[in-house]
Amino acid sequence: MWDFSIGRTMGLMGQTLPFLVFRMIVYFGIALAYVLVTGVGAGVGWGVGAFGDADFQASSVAWGGIVGFGLTAGAIYFLREYILYIVKAGHIAVLVELLEGRGIPQGQSQISYATGIVRERFLETSVLFGIDQLVKGVLGAILGLLQGIASLLPIPGVQNLVGVVRAFLRVAVGLMDEVILGYAMRTRATNPWQSAQTALVLYAQNYKVMLKNAAWLTIIVYVLAFVVFLIMLAPAALLVWFIPNAWGAGGFIFALIFAWAVKAALIEPFAIAAMMDVYFRVIEGQTPDPAWDERIGQVSKKFRDLGEKAANWADPRTPTQPPPFIAPGGPVA
Repeated sequence: MWDFSIGRTMGLMGQTLPFLVFRMIVYFGIALAYVLVTGVGAGVGWGVGAFGDADFQASSVAWGGIVGFGLTAGAIYFLREYILYIVKAGHIAVLVELLEGRGIPQGQSQISYATGIVRERFLETSVLFGIDQLVKGVLGAILGLLQGIASLLPIPGVQNLVGVVRAFLRVAVGLMDEVILGYAMRTRATNPWQSAQTALVLYAQNYKVMLKNAAWLTIIVYVLAFVVFLIMLAPAALLVWFIPNAWGAGGFIFALIFAWAVKAALIEPFAIAAMMDVYFRVIEGQTPDPAWDERIGQVSKKFRDLGEKAANWADPRTPTQPPPFIAPGGPVA
């Protein structure tokens, strides 16, 4: 069915317990912020609504909750680079070390060690975030390319079938962008843009194995997330009672938020670790196929952008040749 080991992946999760706790603090903190700020917004709406009739007050509570929710979402949007750099990439760095059989140095915490690896590979948040955004775009283009190849097959109804599969796999591919970042850490790349480009070509030339495992992991992730959502409905509904005028949609929305927090903190890392394990094993000993490099470049401008950035990358850590020494009196004749 699939090529990853659930037992081995669970073992990796256990070895990264400090990062799992860190992820839980971050994502449950975000979920709590959504609840609190939404509740405050609904409370302010309830106060404003006291100046009108019952319908006006109900509308004010709803709009207050929506504004509070939107403000929190905006704040999280501006923090997305930090979350990717410190939380997601840091956890990937530790998982890569463990997959490669390298342990964490004694006397150093996982989080500080992982942060050092991420800074060494990507230097600053803007570089990592820029690569991540381009990689997501290229992965979408690769799916489009695969759909185009399938449409040439002389099988009745294959286009409709591939369209459905592509819609599902577009969700599944969401697991791959972080695996691509893990490739740079595994190879100790000094040019992160070139590393991402190479990793994408290797992914494309092994798409059958990667998409099969991504599909299975997507099913596992969303089944578990749905179970968590059902469990969270009762406590989320209880929270709604503390909001003035009992905001009707609050229980459903809060349950979704808490389910998302569990998914991001605990379930997604499992899927990413499993995907990295499969990816690293399947590409072992391979080199990028120039034919796939050309195909992807033809259909994806973002892939070509990666190539341009790779060609223009100047690693600031690389020492430059010092200028020739000139004596104060000028050059010697």
